[in-house]
Amino acid sequence: MILPVIAYGHPVLRTACAAVPADMAGLPQLIADMWQTLERARGVGLAAPQVNQPLRLFIVESQSTFAHLGEEERLTLFPDGAGIRETFINPKITAVSEQTWEDEEGCLSIPGLWARVRRPWSITIDYLDAALQPQVRTCAGLTARMVQHEYDHLDGRLYFDHLLPLQKKLLAGKLEKVRKGYYRAGYPMK
Repeated sequence: MILPVIAYGHPVLRTACAAVPADMAGLPQLIADMWQTLERARGVGLAAPQVNQPLRLFIVESQSTFAHLGEEERLTLFPDGAGIRETFINPKITAVSEQTWEDEEGCLSIPGLWARVRRPWSITIDYLDAALQPQVRTCAGLTARMVQHEYDHLDGRLYFDHLLPLQKKLLAGKLEKVRKGYYRAGYPMK
């Protein structure tokens, strides 16, 4: 089932999320619904709070981005392979690189707005996958950026929280328009 994406301004997007219980009823269905929602929105990542579930759960799909890039961009932006399609349950980033880089980010909860955000180039993350099996993954480039963006949602952070005060001030008017519903997305929103 396609779920409505929660728009900027809703308090759930600023909530520190709770751990997903190992015996949570309906977890497989929630994950399936999140994948359908992400595909409908043509996004690359979706966190549970974005579908009004304040849980430490997100999904990332970077394979389609890899597929649409030229060979040189693939080598530069995907140094660790052809991208991922993964579910992250109760994740914990355990290491970040000293090397950082800037690139544009947007968010399904904030349609129509993009900003350049500086993030670590690579990370290591521990998590449970959709089968509740423990995993450790190190990723770099665009996949690492996508994972960090979604991970931030679990702590109530949004991508523009990483900007300098002047950059935030320049976005303030546009963010207010999103909060009031003036920007329309091509997918269901609440």
